[in-house]
Parts: sequence; structure tokens; C-alpha cells
Amino acid sequence: MTSTTTAPPADQEGIDPRLRNLAVVVLLGAIMTVLDSTIVNVAVASLGRDFGTSLSTIQWVVTGYTLALSMAIPLTGWSVQRFGARTMWLVSLGLFIGGSLLCGLAWSIPSLIAFRVLQGLGGGMLMPVGQMMLVREAGPGRMGRAMSIVSVPAMLAPVLGPLLGGVIVDNLSWRWMFFVNVPFCAIAMFAALRMLPRDNERSADARLDALGILLLSPGLAALVYGLSEAGNGASLTGARFLASVIAGGVLVAAFVAHALRKGQGALIDLRRLRTRAFTAATGGLFLYCGAMFGLMILIPLFAVIVRGESALEAGWLLAPMGVGAMITMWRTGRLVDKFGGRWFAVGGTLCVLAGALALTTLAPETGRGMIMGTMFVVGLGHGMITPSLMSIAYQGLPHETVPAATTGANILIRVGSSFGTAAMAVVLQIAIRGEIPGASGNLADAAARHTAETPTLLTNAFTETFWWAAAILLLALIPIIAVPRKPRPKEVQLTK
Repeated sequence: MTSTTTAPPADQEGIDPRLRNLAVVVLLGAIMTVLDSTIVNVAVASLGRDFGTSLSTIQWVVTGYTLALSMAIPLTGWSVQRFGARTMWLVSLGLFIGGSLLCGLAWSIPSLIAFRVLQGLGGGMLMPVGQMMLVREAGPGRMGRAMSIVSVPAMLAPVLGPLLGGVIVDNLSWRWMFFVNVPFCAIAMFAALRMLPRDNERSADARLDALGILLLSPGLAALVYGLSEAGNGASLTGARFLASVIAGGVLVAAFVAHALRKGQGALIDLRRLRTRAFTAATGGLFLYCGAMFGLMILIPLFAVIVRGESALEAGWLLAPMGVGAMITMWRTGRLVDKFGGRWFAVGGTLCVLAGALALTTLAPETGRGMIMGTMFVVGLGHGMITPSLMSIAYQGLPHETVPAATTGANILIRVGSSFGTAAMAVVLQIAIRGEIPGASGNLADAAARHTAETPTLLTNAFTETFWWAAAILLLALIPIIAVPRKPRPKEVQLTK
């Protein structure tokens, strides 16, 4: 059966009050959940001191949140179909607020880790649920602008998270890293109750694919955990890394086979997502996120390890990236709706690639102005890529596949980010061992050698790693160039 949706007239294609209200609700709810994934990183050492426990144990405060976040994402599509987007938004936000309050009141490390898991379960669904609501409301004619809105939290998190975390750790108790979420999210809850429309698109007959969730959620968590361990310095031949990655890969592969066989009843109906637009856009986004997140961990590490700067000073180096992204993002969304996103995504990738190549010329004495200027250029490109590729991914998809497409895209972004972080960390370790004979590859160990040549040798290791990030960006251009052009007809055919 085929239904035809006519694009709204030009004078109705702007951000009307209904879409604007929805955007406000999504931004208010999503910003703190995304920030929370980075804000706690800077307090790991403080938590270890306050609780008197090891770094490996404290790391689970970060890891537990990440794994819960990853396991919650696959449930998003089904839960929205079954209970409605508004209901799931309120439930997810409630879980996040409750988890934040309990984290701030935590009396021990086990309680803090448990409450972080609760926080992650709520936070994991907020972003994709908000994305689904915006996509449905915007329609094909305003997809670029909708994706520009939903990209704001993801762009601000790596910039503001470390800065806000550093300010709190330096001036307040670590508990305020969690208490600060409560008033912001309470405002978001109030706005959602007032502004979100009632759920009209939900089905009491929607059945949960139990086998699918048993394969995908643990598989995704195991894969992300293994990649996170590699990023934290675990050996690639160690049992912990190999067991996690192999088990995760097998479970995810088994889910793909199951979903293709089951079709419409699967947790994510992969059959209906096999369009050229979705495959190419999400493939490019996967590779791009890998390179981009790799760059975002390398810059602060370079500042702290080679230049001896504080975590807060290192965080400021990323701030221009957020400024650059905001400059291009808003305009890009409107242009993508008018002309299509392929060449904006290509141009943005080339802009980020130019920044990565500039970083390969770093020296120990390189000024902060050069690094911040480079990150500003990277941000200009970043603001063009994300809304372009996300809007392309929905091109030509039926309306009812929005939950599956959103869930699938968010999973690929999550895994791609973890892959990039792990890959850059491993490459950096190998480069350090190549530059400094006898070094273990551990950054702290290498920096502690205190020889006259250590800063130069470490810088060489970083610049070698930046070349690898540039290579991944070049690879990302292949699927990005392959995305189809924007359809010329004013009517979008949606096949049911």
C-alpha cells in the first residue's frame, strides 16, 4: 500500500510553534543526559580519594553508566510503539532525575554504581525518543532543521562536560555533579507535561521481540565494554578484551541474522532499513564518529601529558569546536532541507580532515591559539556533517519505520564512538612504544621518564595517531559520497 505525503508549502516549512515547543522540550531533557556522559570523567580521581578505593573500581562509575545507556537504546523503538513517545519521554526523564538524585546521595561505591546504572537506563532512551518525536513532527521538508536541533546536545557535551565537571570538582563537592541535573531536568519535566502532545501513535498489540532484546542489548553492552577497556589501556590480547569483543560481536551478528529472518516482528526491522540513503548515511556517520571522538580524546591527553596543563585548561582547548559547530549547524539544517545533504556532509568532512591534518604538525611548544583555531575549523565542519547525514538517513523511509531507523542510527553512533576512542588509544600506545624504547605504552609511565627528549617523543606519538584519525575520515568519505541526492519531486512516496 502506498500513501502520499505532500510537502508543506514554503511559508509553512519554518519552525512553527508546535515544532518549536517540541524542540525546547527535547533540548531541555537531552542536554543534561548527554553532558552527564562526560562530566563525571574529570572527577574519577576525586571519587577514588573520597571513597578510598582503587581507580579500577571507581572506573565503574563511568562504565556502568555507559553500559546501561547502551543496553537501553535497543528498547527505544518498541517502547515508543507500545506506550507512545510522550509517555516514554516522561518515564525516561523520571528515571534520569531519580538516578541523579540518588547518585548525589550515594553512601558507598556499590550504591553509586547502582544508581549510575539507573541513570543510564533513563538517559539511554531520552535522546532517541526525542529524535523520533522531532522527525515525526518535522516531516521530510524540515528534516535538516530537526536534525540540527537534536544535534545540539551531542555537540555541546564533549566541550561543556569537562569544563563544568572541572568547575564543580575544584569548587564544590563531587555530589553536585549529580545534584545539578535535578533542577534542569525538573524544568524539562514541567515543560514536557505542558507542551508535549498526547500520544496518538501507539499500539497495544506491539509485541516485544524477546529473543532480539536478549541478543542485541547484551551484545551491544559487551562490545562497548570491550572497546572501552581497550581505550583505557587493556591489552588487545588479554582475555577481558577478547572475551567481551568476541561475545559482543557474535551476539550482534546473531541479532542481525535473526532480524533479517523475522522481518517486521523484529526488535529493529532491518529489512526495511536497507535503503541506499540509510545504509550510506549511517555507514559514513559510524566512521566519522570514530574519527571525531578519537580527536576529542587526543587533544586533552596531549595538553595534560605533553604540555602539563590541568584538566580544566585542557577542556578549554575543545571549546572553540563547539562555537564553530553552532555557527554552521543552524544554517546547514535549512540548506539541507532545500538542496539535500550530500555535498554539505562532504564539505564538512573535508573541513574536519583539514583540521586533523593540521594537528599532525603539532610540536611541544605549539601555542594554544593554534590548537584552538584548529578545533574551531573542526567545529565548523562538525556542524555541517551531523545534521546532513542524519537527515539523509531518513530519506525515503516509511513513516512507521522512524522508531527502527532512529534506534539503529543511535546504536551505530554509540558503537562508532566507542570504536574511535579505543582505536586512537591503541594506536597511541603502539606509537609511544615505537618512540620510547622500553616504554609500556602507558601515557603516565611515559611522561614520568622526565628526560629532555620525552615531550618531543610523546608529541611524535600523538602526531602519528592524528594521521590515523585523518585516514578514518578519508574512509568515511566513501559512503558519504555514495549517498543519493535529494529527491526532486515535491511529493515523498511512503511505502507501507
